[in-house]
Amino acid sequence: MSALAVPAPPLNSPSQPAPRRWPPVIWALLAITFAVRAGGFVYPYLSYRLDGLHMTSASAGTVLAAFGLGWLVGQVLCGWLADRIGRRTTLVAAMLLSAAVFPLLAQVHTAFALTAAAAVAGLVYDATRPIVSAVVADEIDHEEDRTRITGWRHFATNLGAATTGAVGGALAGPVGIAFLFWVNGAVCAVVAVVALRVLPPSRPTATTHRGSHRGAITDVRLWVLWLASLLTLIPVGALFSTLPLMMARDQLPAAAYGWTQIASAGAVLALSPLLNPVLARRAARPAPMVGPLALSALVLGTGIGMAGVASTTIGYSAAAVLAVPGEIIAFVAATDIVNRISPADARATYAGIWGTTLAAAIMCAPLLAGWSLAHGGTQLAAWTTFACGVLGAAVCLPLAALVKPPPAQHPAPLAAS
Repeated sequence: MSALAVPAPPLNSPSQPAPRRWPPVIWALLAITFAVRAGGFVYPYLSYRLDGLHMTSASAGTVLAAFGLGWLVGQVLCGWLADRIGRRTTLVAAMLLSAAVFPLLAQVHTAFALTAAAAVAGLVYDATRPIVSAVVADEIDHEEDRTRITGWRHFATNLGAATTGAVGGALAGPVGIAFLFWVNGAVCAVVAVVALRVLPPSRPTATTHRGSHRGAITDVRLWVLWLASLLTLIPVGALFSTLPLMMARDQLPAAAYGWTQIASAGAVLALSPLLNPVLARRAARPAPMVGPLALSALVLGTGIGMAGVASTTIGYSAAAVLAVPGEIIAFVAATDIVNRISPADARATYAGIWGTTLAAAIMCAPLLAGWSLAHGGTQLAAWTTFACGVLGAAVCLPLAALVKPPPAQHPAPLAAS
């Protein structure tokens, strides 16, 4: 279904300059994106829950690793199911499972039960990402509009994350972490009801074209994009792992790190409305947005890399803010490329495979930071983060060749009679 202006002539009419209206389901998906992230207390506060149970570092690390592994697998699984059994069915099922397992994390106490619950919670924590991407591609035909929607999805995600931090920080002390997990489950239950009512009926797309899903595994374009995106997003993961470690080495308090997060979120909210129209105009071109993706890698690597020369709260906050344009461009550009290379009957599968890059980056960033800080201190940590950005941009060179659109075919001139 295309986004149509009402009333309007056909979308390809050159006499129609008015902007196209998005169907109501798109607005519902933006609201769902915000709600899921705004109520997403489980991941950012899981460490506090484990600390309150006085778990050993090894046991807590196992639980967190199970959550991260579940997150990674869940992106692929939810994308595959969205293509096989339908978008609405998969989203509703994932949200209902979330509503059940998130409160469970607040109730169980043993290491085994917590690990199992965390793995299941990770599976569904970010389930909306590949499903929403597929529905947007289904409903919207124009790349320019898809890019605008992707930009606003990123805006909604960051606004939700800021809300999570503010609300969670205010309520964690008075009501406890367990209550926040119950709230997270309740939000997911509401989202399940909303999705059931507003999303179009589930229409499996893979009943006759199952080869498209197997093709995703062998699609070189997708895996080169995956590698470029992973390297690009490791600096984003470093914002949540490397940065606090570097600040601790400079003997800055936890409140100082909180200010870097506030500065980063504020920059996203301020810059998104300015960058989205520019990126939408770029998306209207025939070529995928590989160039912007390479630029985003360099901006992210440079921004977070500059934390290596910082030693104050203002310096670290400035580094976080400098990386924000790269973060916005990265998500929009990568989504544009995924939309262009994925077949219609495997859109969610492609989006799910790409979605694992964020989970993988969040897992890789602290490992890289730990090694760098142990062997060379904050300077090496900054240089390795910058190197990830440079390598991400370099991988975009073969990616550009792989996704280059074929030259336009012109009819041969008629021979003169």
